[in-house]
Amino acid sequence: MLDGLKRSLPPFVAAAVRNPKSVGAAAPSSRALAARMASAVPDTVATPTVVEIGAGTGAFTRVARERVAGGGRYIAIERDERMAGHLERGNPGVEVVNGDAAELGKILADRGVSSVDAVLCGLPWSLFPVELQRRILGEIATAMAPHAVFTTFAYVHAARIPGSKRFRAEVEAVFEDVEAQAPVWRNLPPAMTYLCRNARGVG
Repeated sequence: MLDGLKRSLPPFVAAAVRNPKSVGAAAPSSRALAARMASAVPDTVATPTVVEIGAGTGAFTRVARERVAGGGRYIAIERDERMAGHLERGNPGVEVVNGDAAELGKILADRGVSSVDAVLCGLPWSLFPVELQRRILGEIATAMAPHAVFTTFAYVHAARIPGSKRFRAEVEAVFEDVEAQAPVWRNLPPAMTYLCRNARGVG
């Protein structure tokens, strides 16, 4: 009976039930937050390669993909198998990968990608131990072209918890330029975004 109930839940809710430590939100991200995240996709690159990590049900994917509509590649990585399937069915033209962000380098190499122009990330950083935060950030930095941008978000109410503070310190250790942007209040819960450039050691 429990398995049947899980199958009947919306994909996002079902994923939270299956993996409560991997889904950090109470609801899918809003269109306003998606638009903020999607703005990191460069409009100066004719055929950009964009990677989205922790794509979930595609709240960011649908908006950001529009900025790659003229060409390029959009690779969306989601660890939860069922959500990855849902994402693939709803987003034709997106290369959906059921995989782990900690293996980003291998995922890209297997697809012939040597560098990317933008990385969008919806992972719940504050739930991760510092070792995992560090590993994923290292994978992201290594994958980025010198001009690339990395963007992610954190919930305003969680800014003071230890996991969030650790993440801020880790991201500033990896990137020379870290811009904490104004909160997006039209999101549940409200979220602030980070825009990160110039990965140390890249160039």
